[in-house]
Amino acid sequence: MDLKKYIRSIKDYPKKGILFRDITTLIKDPKAFKFANDKIIEIAKKVNFDKIAAIESRGFVFASTVAYTLNKPFILLRKKNKLPAETHSVDFKLEYGEATIEVHKDSINKGEKIIVIDDLIATGGTAEGAAKLIEVSGGEVAAFIFVINLFDLPGEKLLSSKGYYTKSLIEFPGH
Repeated sequence: MDLKKYIRSIKDYPKKGILFRDITTLIKDPKAFKFANDKIIEIAKKVNFDKIAAIESRGFVFASTVAYTLNKPFILLRKKNKLPAETHSVDFKLEYGEATIEVHKDSINKGEKIIVIDDLIATGGTAEGAAKLIEVSGGEVAAFIFVINLFDLPGEKLLSSKGYYTKSLIEFPGH
C-alpha cells in the first residue's frame, strides 16, 4: 500500500510558506491506518525495548495501538503543565520558537529502553527534546519511529548524528 496517497498536503498552514503534511486523511481510512500501524509494529519487533513513548499529540494515535498490540507500557510525553503528577521537564528549540515537554517521574526506570513514536520528523527539535527527556529520566532511546520523514529538513540526520536509530514509513520533501 502506498501510504503517500493517504496524506493530505495543505499549503500555507500553519503559516505562509509551509506545506503541511496532514495524517488525518490516513487515520480516517481503516485499511491505511491498519497498514501504517502494522508497519510500525514490524519495525518495533526488530528493536530490543521495554516501553513505548509518544510525543503529544499525533504520536499518541499510533503509539497507543502499537503498545496495545505488543503488550508494552505506553508513556505520554506531553506539553508543559499537562501531566498531574511530578514530572521531569526538558526545554527545546522548535523551528519557530521554544517549547517544553514533560514526562511523569515514575514513567521511566533507570536503564529502560524506550521506542519513541511520532507522526512526523522535520527539523528534529521535538524529537531531540524527547530523547533528552528520556535520558534525564534514566532511560535510553532504543529507536525513533515516524510515519513521515521530511527528508530535506535536518531532523533525521540530526538524530542519526547523535547515534539514535530512526525509521520512517514514508518520505516527503519539507517546505
